[in-house]
Amino acid sequence: MYREGEFRVAEADYKALKSGGFMRQKQKDNFSMRLKAVGGNFTAEQLVTIANVSEKYGDGHVHLTSRQGIEIPFIKLGDIDAVKSALEAGGVSVGVCGPRVRTVTACQGNAICPSGCIDTSTLAREISERYFGRELPHKFKFGVTGCQNNCLKAEENDIGVKGGYRVRWEKEACILCGVCIKACRTKALSLSGDRIDLDGTKCSDCGRCVKSCPTEAWKGESGYILSFGGTFGNLIAKGNELFPIIEDKEALFRITDAALDFFSEHARPGERFRVAIDRDGWDTLKTSLERALHAR
Repeated sequence: MYREGEFRVAEADYKALKSGGFMRQKQKDNFSMRLKAVGGNFTAEQLVTIANVSEKYGDGHVHLTSRQGIEIPFIKLGDIDAVKSALEAGGVSVGVCGPRVRTVTACQGNAICPSGCIDTSTLAREISERYFGRELPHKFKFGVTGCQNNCLKAEENDIGVKGGYRVRWEKEACILCGVCIKACRTKALSLSGDRIDLDGTKCSDCGRCVKSCPTEAWKGESGYILSFGGTFGNLIAKGNELFPIIEDKEALFRITDAALDFFSEHARPGERFRVAIDRDGWDTLKTSLERALHAR
């Protein structure tokens, strides 16, 4: 006998279940349920809810995914509605799979990490609210990392966002101690007489000069370094940077809007963003993004 509200196997829409975060396991009528995460953050209350659901409806364990999410395996077909209700009551949302915008990953950023240049958690939430679950020709991933340490490996994502600083030196405040020169990992700074010279061709926008200067002679405005077309699955390709650092968040979102529109318009079904760019041309993509960047 099937319980009230239980799915019959013959009636189950596996495609719809997968799009809603329920992935079929090799064990018949069992699913690994993907939960929605933003930047890898869950509250203690949510974790308790997840643990309780795993104990009651799964086999008592959870899986931490490579994209900072949580999956609860061994969910039975007939329990799916009950599981969703239990999670919702505890403030937990089910994730997505298939050809749509996936979970947004992020490091802890400047709210916690001394190296962070941007507020990654807030930006990840804003990206998720704007795009999560959007239907596209194939899966699409955002990754946000706070600095050039690149803990989130931004260039592995369809769109990667990396924090940085556009810097400037103020001679009047400088005591020529040389701390900034030692801190610069790309050797972009050098002492020349009574001044510090910056080689812009070597600068990575990391902001270590700003963070290390004891007299605040280095000033910086934080911004976003964007990369496009990264993928690390069956096709391995590093995302490419097409612009200098973007300081305005509104401009960032104009660019990401245009990138997703480009993907929708140019990609064939089942084709990753990178493949569509390679076929239609990086210059074509850059022209579209530049138009969005300078729009007002």
